[in-house]
Amino acid sequence: MSRPPPDPAEPRVTLAQVARAAGVSEITASRALRDAANVAPRTLEQVRAAARALDYVPNRMAGALAGGASRQVAVVLPSLSNSVFADVLRGLETRLDHAGHHPILGVSNYDPEQEERLIRDLLSWRPAGIVIAPAASTEGTRRMLAQSGLPVVEIMDIDPPPIDTAVGLSQRAAGRAMAAHLTGRGYRRFAYLGHDIAADPRALARLEGLRAGLADVRARFEEVLTLPGPSSVPLGREGLAALLARRAPGGLAVCFSNDDMAVGAMFHCMAAGLAVPGDVALAGFNGLAIGQALPQPLTSIASMRDRIGAVAADTLLARLRGEEPARSIDVGFALIPGATA
Repeated sequence: MSRPPPDPAEPRVTLAQVARAAGVSEITASRALRDAANVAPRTLEQVRAAARALDYVPNRMAGALAGGASRQVAVVLPSLSNSVFADVLRGLETRLDHAGHHPILGVSNYDPEQEERLIRDLLSWRPAGIVIAPAASTEGTRRMLAQSGLPVVEIMDIDPPPIDTAVGLSQRAAGRAMAAHLTGRGYRRFAYLGHDIAADPRALARLEGLRAGLADVRARFEEVLTLPGPSSVPLGREGLAALLARRAPGGLAVCFSNDDMAVGAMFHCMAAGLAVPGDVALAGFNGLAIGQALPQPLTSIASMRDRIGAVAADTLLARLRGEEPARSIDVGFALIPGATA
């Protein structure tokens, strides 16, 4: 039998009612629901059982106004349509949940102005800390974060100096590693195909790393083509068709801003009857499962996304305990040789 809808006129269950049902004082009930260390395990279970039975929802804002510590962590990501950030969020959320904290999520859509508005709104709720994968952050955003007095963990890229702490990988080093791999395989003709990187500093850093790595062996891109809009499989397919209309295949190695774009390019090659890597070589970034599930596994770089999320959570929790973790934590990356280059 389904439960009837809530009656808006019905009074909200109070902490006093929970305390009475559990047979403890209000202070003890409050401490138990805040996971205080000085509550006996049996009492803790009694209070939780009473709260569940009564459908009690604690007023966290009241606790914060009274000086209680927030259990919420603000998380700002540039996208959730990209599975990369869903993987990061999974690693982050798992670790936070085990510690009794919960993420409040904001999505910037790679828009620096939207990111600034999100940060301002989230800070007004006084979260315990902030985890952010920055877009091309405005000065206002960085100033607000620096002045917040909260632990701030920037994720995905450790190259720029962090406001507080950073967890991720060197995007430039990843770009250099791919350039070294491709030139080591004997490629001498190169092109780059990516999404709009104006608001994606990590993709831009990888491109700079690729350029630098090619320059090490006196090579360079024959063409750099960036298309408007976020990365996607269709954009990669469309982009490679446009690129090959101007550049002849045959020994051409195309580096993509990420695996989504490279997978789309593989679909174009299959449709156009182009041999990979015989006619055109393809290299992506992120090491996504879809790229490794292709008939020819994609040459790529694994970005350790779950680990970035988990380590970011551990770093923030350490800061909340008063510890001083390293200012920059490199989780590394791994080259995936694949079969497309």
